[in-house]
Amino acid sequence: MVKKEGEARSKGGKERKNALGTSQSTTKVVKTEGMPAKKGREKGSVRSRKEGKAGSAKSSKAPKAEEAPEEERFFLVKGEPESRIEKGVDLKFSIEDLKSRPNQTEAWDGVRNYQARNVMRSMRVGDLALYYHSNCKRPGVVGICRIVKEAYPDHTQFNPQHPNHDPKSSPENPRWDMVDVKFVRDLRRFVSLEELKGYKEGGLKDMFLLTRGRLSVQPVSREHFDFVVALEDTPDPLEDKTKTKKKSGIS
Repeated sequence: MVKKEGEARSKGGKERKNALGTSQSTTKVVKTEGMPAKKGREKGSVRSRKEGKAGSAKSSKAPKAEEAPEEERFFLVKGEPESRIEKGVDLKFSIEDLKSRPNQTEAWDGVRNYQARNVMRSMRVGDLALYYHSNCKRPGVVGICRIVKEAYPDHTQFNPQHPNHDPKSSPENPRWDMVDVKFVRDLRRFVSLEELKGYKEGGLKDMFLLTRGRLSVQPVSREHFDFVVALEDTPDPLEDKTKTKKKSGIS
């Protein structure tokens, strides 16, 4: 579970690292103007159930997974890194929790919004998603996961003891689905929502997260996905501001 205005074309045939950290040959145009200068690569570094009212199934159409070939679609999924207990169940699910699961794989349950559910239903095995920590003091993107099983009924909707129980749903007529996701990798550094907002009128213009950000499962264009991942190799501008304030004695 990404470009800035102005263009810098990569030379034909030149190898570069893709989002998974492997080399590939590319002639893709990546817009970079306005991004912070790259730095040397350093190691840096739920599921959100807060999506507002579910709304009407008829009126809630899924946002389109952005115009890429089926094998190249991208998404963003939100997980909660801090404990939140409801009906005795901890709804926390950070990227560290995903990494701790067998085969680093888990069912992405708990989605109770029709738009988010429909986006999830459009996911296919092999699709990648930005893993986003939400409902916390400093939300942002922490890593990447892969869809390894397509939508199937979410078992928690049938459990009366679970906070995500839906009394109007039944095994014969399930309303809610889940997919299985597998950990791919951490980003080399945390990329905060505050930082992403700085590119709202540039490389991340019209990104779903920055325009209609409440959904816990969202489509992401290939350009926006690449832009966000590329930020891991740049200095954190907010960290630089903090250091500047400390040096100048500003609290």
